[in-house]
Amino acid sequence: MSVVGVGRSVNGLKQSTDAVEALTGDGVRTEASSMKCTLQSTPRLPAFSMDGDFVVGGVFSIHYKLYTVIYNYTTKPEPARCTGSFNVRNIRFARAMIFAIEEINNSTELLPGIKLGYQIYDSCSSVSVAMEAAFQLSNGQDPEIHTDSNCSQSGVVMAVVGESGSSQSIGISRIVGPFNIPQVSHFSTCACLSDKQQHPTFFRTIPSDQFQADALAKLVKHFGWTWIGIVRSDSDYGNYGVASFLDAAQREGICVEYSEALYRTDPRSKIQKVADVIRRSTAIVVVVFAAPGDMKALLEELALDLPPSRQWIGSEAWVTDPLLMRFSFCAGAIGLGIQPSVIPGLRDFLLDLSPTEVAASSVLTGFWEEAFNCTMTHTAEPDKRLCDGTEDIKTLISPYTETYQLRITNMVYKAVYAIAHAIHNAVCQETNVNNQCDKHFRLESKQVFSELKKVNFSRNGYPVSFDANGDPVAFYELVNWQRSESGVIELVTVGYYDASLPKGQEFYINRNITWVEGGTKVPVSVCTESCSPGTRKVLQKGKPICCYDCIPCPEGEISNKTDSSDCFPCPSEFWPNAERDACFPKPVEFLSFNEILAKILAAFSVIGACLAIMTAVIFFYHRTTPIVRANNSELSFLLLFSLTLCFLCSLTFIGAPSEWSCMLRHTAFGITFVLCISCVLGKTVVVLMAFKATLPGSNVMKWFGPPQQRMTVVFFTFIQVLICTIWLLLRPPFPMKNLTTYKEKIILECALGSAAGFWAVLGYIGLLAVFCFVLAVLARKLPDNFNEAKMITFSMLIFCAVWITFIPAYVSSPGKFTVAVEIFAILASSFGLILCIFAPKCFIILLQPEKNSKKYLMNKN
Repeated sequence: MSVVGVGRSVNGLKQSTDAVEALTGDGVRTEASSMKCTLQSTPRLPAFSMDGDFVVGGVFSIHYKLYTVIYNYTTKPEPARCTGSFNVRNIRFARAMIFAIEEINNSTELLPGIKLGYQIYDSCSSVSVAMEAAFQLSNGQDPEIHTDSNCSQSGVVMAVVGESGSSQSIGISRIVGPFNIPQVSHFSTCACLSDKQQHPTFFRTIPSDQFQADALAKLVKHFGWTWIGIVRSDSDYGNYGVASFLDAAQREGICVEYSEALYRTDPRSKIQKVADVIRRSTAIVVVVFAAPGDMKALLEELALDLPPSRQWIGSEAWVTDPLLMRFSFCAGAIGLGIQPSVIPGLRDFLLDLSPTEVAASSVLTGFWEEAFNCTMTHTAEPDKRLCDGTEDIKTLISPYTETYQLRITNMVYKAVYAIAHAIHNAVCQETNVNNQCDKHFRLESKQVFSELKKVNFSRNGYPVSFDANGDPVAFYELVNWQRSESGVIELVTVGYYDASLPKGQEFYINRNITWVEGGTKVPVSVCTESCSPGTRKVLQKGKPICCYDCIPCPEGEISNKTDSSDCFPCPSEFWPNAERDACFPKPVEFLSFNEILAKILAAFSVIGACLAIMTAVIFFYHRTTPIVRANNSELSFLLLFSLTLCFLCSLTFIGAPSEWSCMLRHTAFGITFVLCISCVLGKTVVVLMAFKATLPGSNVMKWFGPPQQRMTVVFFTFIQVLICTIWLLLRPPFPMKNLTTYKEKIILECALGSAAGFWAVLGYIGLLAVFCFVLAVLARKLPDNFNEAKMITFSMLIFCAVWITFIPAYVSSPGKFTVAVEIFAILASSFGLILCIFAPKCFIILLQPEKNSKKYLMNKN
């Protein structure tokens, strides 16, 4: 048994059985039973209807509200009735359906000879009334239904067009689905309706909200908005739409400050609360997934106390509604709209309303009275003027008459034609001459449902087809509310979104967009300003990922893009710039000849070498004088030669290290200094031996004559040469880039290769210096006029002090200063030797020649 009615208007069916006696020819009496289903309540009358060979149902939200009655359950409830103002746009939808059916009935190609009828109901924007209309479309309106077996019968209508709201369409689908009655919606976009398990017979000519949610999320991301607010209808359309949008927004990295829901029938306090949230929010962008009626209720509340400037992003349900464009504070709104279209002849049909035709329809009567503020009868509202027939609908400015941009109306038009094509394919056969259609064909709705899956045609240049989920191909226009020169807000197409294009190319913007408050610059809506390169994002505790602090990158790391979540280190030979947004090669540091310090050290090195050469020249010129001959002039010349090499070897430490310079600088330094110390040691021994040789009977000098002195110098020097050779053969010094001492620069230096070899060279020099120092100390009390022991002692004291100080200075000095310390030690010790040993002699030779005599030298007083 079918139950006709739902909600407060419940249509019961009563089954009665009448026994009829019939006498047969042989007098045998049989009993036949006749079953009858009786409608208990008053059937709901359609808003528009017309008989036909095949009837198409329609359900539209012609009124905004349902009259609410509190029942006491003691009396029979009255049929639900609509209240409130008319949804003029939906009246246009219903009339467009009538126009399409009349156009099909006059066609010679589609359903020739067959007349389509229609039954169009007003759902009052209510789910319960929409379901009641669905019951009546399924069961018909006859007060009594006779059947041979039970109270079920196939639906009267072949298909249903509608509804506008997703919640109403869900209710209708639950009713007509089990009867295999196809439903084709023009405006229900909820993604949930694509579920064929739940809604097997549902089709639509408008794209699913799944596509719209993805498109809106990409639109928000396209303009760089990451901090938004969301308002939705508290219905299946809004809730499912926002759920899909949130998934897409999360993938795009968009954060939501708030998400509020409302419904047009909610108490004003609840709508006011949503409005206050918008006023107090910090998000500039507000994405609204709402039905026009719900959006109208919100905007009316916001108009009482205008909020700060907000950039409205709209779903196609409300952003293309002309009635909402009177709210001027929403100028600059952008959103997605269905592609506008042209339906030839529709405008003339809509405007062809005579007073007689209006009076014959309660819906048209109400619309007429509301549009022209008059009454058709005196008894209705005595204080209103009587409609006298002078009203001209052609002069009316209303969404009903606005046909220059037909968007959803075309979806109704295509839905009717899709159903007509399905019926045509079921009842018509093509011949060589024409189409032959059988209007007496016993057509069932499930046949129409089967054919509807396969329809594929074009009407007025617009293709119509359905995928496996009953959805069309998704294509949207990007629309913008722009203020015209006259101050009126107009809907302007600024681009499009095509879901069939490759990822990243879906959006195409071909016109300038007007933003909130008429601005031409894209507004900024972020929780935190973007982190510039050189910084990284650190999330704020307890807040969404779009709210963060910008922290400079740590030393040695960079971030080279905006809103970087992390910094990364530069390669080992690179270092960040001051802004820490790029890596540059580290400056290479070494003691270059171009530096002032290197020039000073080189100058002293050359001066020292010149001083040694000049001293040698002086000594050579005065080689026959007693002061030169007194202390073995051969060792003196060899010492001056070695000192010249010591001064010059410091130059090898200046400049970029190379493989040869690294090996040369340390070995040359080690060998020349050993040669130098060996000569000083020889001179010291000569002084001691010369004093001992003056004693009676002493023959010491014959054991340390010139040959022995030369052998001593060669022996000590050979040992150092051997140490250096072993060092160079095993692990020689080599140039290297020191990346550890300084993070921000590279020190180009000579690695020791073998530290043991380096310290062996230094240790051997130190050993000879100490030995020489000890001998000089022993000879320090010899007569001043005879020996130079005191000068040697003083020179070795300076030498040892310099090199003892050098060791900690060498270890602790950074970079190029390490080399500078080593050069300084070489120069200081070399100058100490030449000044202490040779300066007094040169002074006597040049300035006090009278003392350069054997008599003076032999004078012990």
